[in-house]
Amino acid sequence: MSEGRTVFLIAHTGREAALRSVEQLVQGLLKAGIRIRLLAAEAVDLDLPEGVETVQAGHGAADGCELILVAGGDGTLLRGAELSRDTGLPMLGINLGRVGFLAEAERDDLAVVVERVVDGAYEVEERMTLDVLVRTNGDVVHEDWALNEASVEKAARERMLEVVTEVDGRPVSNFGCDGVVLSTPTGSTAYAFSGGGPVVWPEVEALLMVPISAHALFARPLVTSPDSVLAVEVQPKTPHGVLWCDGRRSFELPAGARVEVRRGKVPVRLARLHRAPFTDRLVAKFALPVTGWRGRAGNC
Repeated sequence: MSEGRTVFLIAHTGREAALRSVEQLVQGLLKAGIRIRLLAAEAVDLDLPEGVETVQAGHGAADGCELILVAGGDGTLLRGAELSRDTGLPMLGINLGRVGFLAEAERDDLAVVVERVVDGAYEVEERMTLDVLVRTNGDVVHEDWALNEASVEKAARERMLEVVTEVDGRPVSNFGCDGVVLSTPTGSTAYAFSGGGPVVWPEVEALLMVPISAHALFARPLVTSPDSVLAVEVQPKTPHGVLWCDGRRSFELPAGARVEVRRGKVPVRLARLHRAPFTDRLVAKFALPVTGWRGRAGNC
């Protein structure tokens, strides 16, 4: 069943414990007949057995693979999401960091991951992304995308960023702030959550706009239609800002720049090992106290 099958591995190699987990994962897959491919730059830090294929980063690196396995923290998982979106391959995340909302398994689940990959026993779901445009003087000067969020932020710590927010071509409010987060439901538990935004279940189709440290009477988090177009305009007389996409890619925003965000044309595909309710994931990831819950039977 496993003959000729290949998975692409993306791994965080900065910590000793993570290295050992990755090596254990590789050995289990190879023993089961699954081929492993990973980037040469990451392979340098790993003690890998013979037969592991290494490639250079770039177009075609994951050709012929059936799955992207990502072992690491949130940053590594977002790096894996970039490859997943580019290739259309599903991504299965193994959390070796702290929270890891995008991960489907934890460090103690490596044997289960190997078994499920060998059997092909996983389901694939699609997560909404964002398409991001930056305009200056009406001209598009930058295009990007995000799985979690696009954030417009101040570039200088000592000065607030003056912005005007917009939904569907109509102005909402102007204020000074540290930034504005434009998020997907997937990103509602990331930067938007830290800014006081709501937690949105992944199956809900919506866009979020969350002001960060705004000096305004009305600067509340907004939840809009997934078909809305959200915009943040940097005021002409304010210091320049910076656009961040998933905290990984940045672009300097001159005064007067306009950032537009809409539902992305290309989703990210996530491999799921089980159908656990998002509520359970939320409670587990944030270690929420649920002592005293009696459930449906106790309320009858």
